[in-house]
Amino acid sequence: MTVRFAVSVAALALLSACGGNGNSSAPAAPVAAVAPPAGQDWTQVVSKTADGGYVMGNPNAAIKLVEYGSRTCPTCGAFGQTGMKPLEEKYVKSGKVSYEFRDFLVHAPDLGVAALGECVGEAPFFPLLEQMYVEQPAFLEKLEKVPADFQQKLQSMSPAQQATAWVEYLGYIDFVKQRGVTEQQARACLADAKKLEAIGKITETAMQEKNVTGTPTFFLNGKQLDGSVTWPQIEAALKNAGA
Repeated sequence: MTVRFAVSVAALALLSACGGNGNSSAPAAPVAAVAPPAGQDWTQVVSKTADGGYVMGNPNAAIKLVEYGSRTCPTCGAFGQTGMKPLEEKYVKSGKVSYEFRDFLVHAPDLGVAALGECVGEAPFFPLLEQMYVEQPAFLEKLEKVPADFQQKLQSMSPAQQATAWVEYLGYIDFVKQRGVTEQQARACLADAKKLEAIGKITETAMQEKNVTGTPTFFLNGKQLDGSVTWPQIEAALKNAGA
């Protein structure tokens, strides 16, 4: 049976790889901190959302930050390497801000990498995402040296087979195996047609309904932060919103 994905190759080709366009408005009144559940801090509260992403923090936070990101996008990687820790420590832990990440497919390997990123479930989702960004330069180095015969073989593969071939070539299966995912679990995630289709649907919906055309794209309380792609820009927007 052939798996059909919502995002076509042609649609992916239209996406700008990485980057964006700043919004300015009068600063909002400061938001009060919210105590976390007993025995936890807000960074330990993670759940999957109806939109297919994963959200960390107070589900009723007054300030909601959503990122559409690609795990192989260098600009996303720069935010992951420099912004995720201070975002968690300074803003999510206070209960003022929640942070949701939604995989957005930009580059050919993204489908398989996103599937492996979701394979771990809710609690380890963000630690694994951050580690993928920390190690991203090594993966991108391999991606820049893809042999012609490998690319040729991809042409005769189904999308699911391509997803597996890419993560095998780049070394992501070994990467997740070192972080608690067995090879059997990893391959089961890559073979899960419903999971792959749901990941593709996130990109299709973002393109059609939210005019997302590249990564990273951030939304703050439902409003797109045009041009804000670095941690200093995002932090400025959070402070302006009262964080």
